[in-house]
Amino acid sequence: MTPTLETTTLETTTLETPTPETTPGTTTPETTGLQVQLRLADSWFTVCDLRRLAPGRGVAALLPDGRQAALFRGRGDRLYAIGNRDPFTGAPVLARGLTGTAAGRPFVASPLLKQRFDLETGACLDDPSVSVPAYRVRTRAV
Repeated sequence: MTPTLETTTLETTTLETPTPETTPGTTTPETTGLQVQLRLADSWFTVCDLRRLAPGRGVAALLPDGRQAALFRGRGDRLYAIGNRDPFTGAPVLARGLTGTAAGRPFVASPLLKQRFDLETGACLDDPSVSVPAYRVRTRAV
């Protein structure tokens, strides 16, 4: 007797970036029409629309000089930006790290070796001799 092979068809779903929705009687922070900007030297650099940043998640942005920044939208819609390159490995991965707080300080933990970097200052919480650049961030109405 010959064994019968069964095949399964997998369906794929395209996920779209969620947009804020309001229901009657509720309000949500206005995010449409706002751009996120980083302070670079003596000017502001526009990175993306605020609605592209999901709370608790990081995104990487290519800067004009070829470096990368890791942007985060934290609790209370606070925005942070630090260098994306993990100084311990050299890999551009900090935007993919897990966020949290330690002693009231917001941080991102590198997905590779788990060192934590303060999102406000760029200082490594696990090795004070190491840091990544920290950028000033603002939103601007378009």
